[in-house]
Amino acid sequence: MALMITDECINCDVCEPECPNGAISQGEDIYIIDPNKCTECVGHFDTPQCREVCPVDCIPVNPDYVESKDQLQAKFEKLGAGK
Repeated sequence: MALMITDECINCDVCEPECPNGAISQGEDIYIIDPNKCTECVGHFDTPQCREVCPVDCIPVNPDYVESKDQLQAKFEKLGAGK
């Protein structure tokens, strides 16, 4: 499951540098997460790092991108293949 950032985001800038996949970027009004790059940190960490540092808890699971841990691992491996 990819994560998403809600409009409760306060643009504090702490999540973007924590993402090991470069999935977080500044959107028009708030930060956004690219669901094609988000692996919930599977392959890198035990927990999503953006959620760990978010001071307002505005990073839920994106219901439009439901993926199993195996699918997230496969996405991690695919993303790593291009590096």
